Amino acid sequence: MSAKKEQNSIPANKLTLYDELIKASPGIERKGVKLPYTSFNGHMFTFLSESGILAIRLPKIEREAFLKKYNAALMEAHGTIMKEYVAVPEKLLKNTKELKKYLDLSYEYVKSLKPKTQTKSRKPSKR
Repeated sequence: MSAKKEQNSIPANKLTLYDELIKASPGIERKGVKLPYTSFNGHMFTFLSESGILAIRLPKIEREAFLKKYNAALMEAHGTIMKEYVAVPEKLLKNTKELKKYLDLSYEYVKSLKPKTQTKSRKPSKR
């Protein structure tokens, strides 16, 4: 009896477009293997979902304008609406030049946030 596994790989063409976008903004580094993302001071500001949807974190005013301009929606991941993230329409994902300004806005936004403090994982103490 063999169970059919769901394919968890991101479509190669979407990953290529994401990488091109990140390379267009020096100083921003792509992280993650299974879930590619960008972050600064512990705050994630973009990620590419398993299905190849790009999510970009934007401040309120820019987010509302983006949603209207591109007839887009907030990003939904695992049944949860991610309030600060927009789901980038596929047509815009293919337009690195236009999309770059939103990547830069997102980066500037997270740079304005207080850095997250890193917590070390605690091992159970021996008594």
